[in-house]
Amino acid sequence: MIEAKRVFTLIDKFDIIWGMITLITALAVGIGGFSAAYFAADFGAPWSVFIGLITFGVFQGVVGFRLQKKVKADMDRVQAILLGGQKRLQEKMQRWQMRPPGSVQAAQREIFEDTKVFVREAILQTEVLKKYRLFVPMMDRQIATAQLQLNWMIKDFKRVDELMPKAIMIDPSLVAVKMARMYMLEAKTEDIKKVYTKTARRLRYNQNVLLAATMSWIQVKKADVDGAFKTLTEALKKSDNETLKRNHEHLMNNRVSHFNNSGIGDAWYSLMLEEPKVKTQRQRSVYR
Repeated sequence: MIEAKRVFTLIDKFDIIWGMITLITALAVGIGGFSAAYFAADFGAPWSVFIGLITFGVFQGVVGFRLQKKVKADMDRVQAILLGGQKRLQEKMQRWQMRPPGSVQAAQREIFEDTKVFVREAILQTEVLKKYRLFVPMMDRQIATAQLQLNWMIKDFKRVDELMPKAIMIDPSLVAVKMARMYMLEAKTEDIKKVYTKTARRLRYNQNVLLAATMSWIQVKKADVDGAFKTLTEALKKSDNETLKRNHEHLMNNRVSHFNNSGIGDAWYSLMLEEPKVKTQRQRSVYR
């Protein structure tokens, strides 16, 4: 039933990204105000600087705030669609606990089809954000980032590939998605490692867990066990994650077949490199 949990957080970092966007836009507007006063109106340097600062402040404090409020409201609508869809799926799975479906495979297919319905509705809602493109220079990239995550959920890999170059790769989970997709497309290990290294070096303690798990898994699958061991050795300098430690120990003792990322949980399975093992329980008949 992992499909119900494959929803990436879309707006956890929105305030940070918005702050950067608003600041850059306000600076551009401030410079524009200075240029207009200095070159067009010939106000002189002191007055032009003053006008530039006033323009910057007004945009940052008034226009930026109002835009932020409107954009945030539209992003919240996207999130509400996702949360509503998840809630319906959870209710369905709770009903299945009382009356199990015919088979696990059939249940997974039904959940995936239900997921596609509300995810596509969320994707359609993100299109509303395009009306802000004239006011927010990076809005196209923000929309692409949200749509990439949503299309990944429903396995629309063609659309994912189109959006990947436009997306903002700040969150490690998004970089892990990129690495997973590169692996699916049979990219060279060294090219995937470049993406991994570029991101991993800037991460704080324990923020590298998913990336290191993904990189080492790819290296093991490509028969580069030594490379996987080195990746985990370096990663454990910035992490104390038990799954990374256990896999590092397995590789150190030539127990490659024991390498397993299941301990990372849904974050790992959301990359779609492996399917979770579903344990089924046999119903015992009770005779009296």
